[in-house]
Amino acid sequence: MAADILDLFISSAEGAFLQVTVFVGAVLIIFGYINYKKQGRLIQGIVRHRKWQPLMGAFLGLTPGCGGAILVMPLYLKGSVSFGTVVAALIATAGDSAFVMISTLPLHYLLISFLSFVAAVITGYAVDFFRKDGKGAAAPDASAPDSFEKHRDQVDHRILDRALSDATDARASQLVHIGHDEGDEIDRVLHHEIKGHQDPDTLGHQITHKGYWIYWLVILAGLVLGVLLLCQIDFEGLGVSTSVTVIGAAGTFLSIILMIMGKKFLSDDTHEESELKLMSLKETFIHNAQETAFVGTWVFVAYLLYEILIYSIGGGDYAQGEDLAMEIMTAAGLFAVIVGALVGIIPGCGPQIIFVALFIKGWLPFAALLSNAISQDGDALFPLLAMDRKSAFKATLITTIPALVIGVIFYYLEVSFFAGFLRR
Repeated sequence: MAADILDLFISSAEGAFLQVTVFVGAVLIIFGYINYKKQGRLIQGIVRHRKWQPLMGAFLGLTPGCGGAILVMPLYLKGSVSFGTVVAALIATAGDSAFVMISTLPLHYLLISFLSFVAAVITGYAVDFFRKDGKGAAAPDASAPDSFEKHRDQVDHRILDRALSDATDARASQLVHIGHDEGDEIDRVLHHEIKGHQDPDTLGHQITHKGYWIYWLVILAGLVLGVLLLCQIDFEGLGVSTSVTVIGAAGTFLSIILMIMGKKFLSDDTHEESELKLMSLKETFIHNAQETAFVGTWVFVAYLLYEILIYSIGGGDYAQGEDLAMEIMTAAGLFAVIVGALVGIIPGCGPQIIFVALFIKGWLPFAALLSNAISQDGDALFPLLAMDRKSAFKATLITTIPALVIGVIFYYLEVSFFAGFLRR
């Protein structure tokens, strides 16, 4: 039995890395570079165009990962955008689970993104229409262009100096705050009281900020193998299956190490790191490596839990375990959709990544994945929780409503009409 469990560990580590993590890394680099070049402009525009704020908030939330939605939160806290904009961004975001879907379920991702965006825009404008207390509705200061303020951090200036020292882009000559001012209450909470950038004197900082390129090399090697696996290359026939397993398992092991060193367990992105990634391409590579490791670790956890559960309920007979598991999940039906929406209430991306991985394994209906994607707020809720818990609670409650409604509708549509199209 011990040998069987060890095999499950190794096979889960190999599968998680070569089937998912390497593709997530590739997607993260692409979108990270796009965000580095373009996202700051959208942040500037959302403050100026009040009537389009929920629409633009939904666009920001729709960008894969949590960065876009995270940057909306201080804008609301300062009164530069409406509460409906916050709700729209939170509904549209699928957090880091978006990268997993893009890498493994591109058609599902496109459909979910479209439905989430429509739900986000409608709900965002509805919230602003019915919300009468005015909080978050203050007009931006016309004398302060762009709502971008120079960052002069007197507490952790070493972090900023080191983070931006190798950057060549003109924007990296200064770090800017997005949505708030240096020294105000928002700055104090987001940059000094909650977890932000790592202290450069720690071992974790040294490993994550100097060894990130090693991880990217392993990702590159794994990506080549992952593509070959998609092409159904017979590694065993070529006599290299052991080497492939070693690379896959080592990649997952490095992911776990990088996640631990970065101290990212339930959430993997902060407001401060989102600002840094917009200012420095090097910081984009560093933090995207940590984000890839975070996603890869949680995918491994999901794969391992799946394998152990199947092995256990089948009494050691894997095929029998799969048959029993499918019977259980089929019987769950609509309950799985409700569970998806409720899991989405949990802040952070880890539980949501597990949910997507279980769908990949065939355990959940599409409607459950959809309800989870609409309900979840990813890491974007943490800044709001730190500054305004009442608004965070309201936003979470509101985002759960369209998740349940749309999830239930699509559950019956899936059963009745779309089962063939959405069947994996």
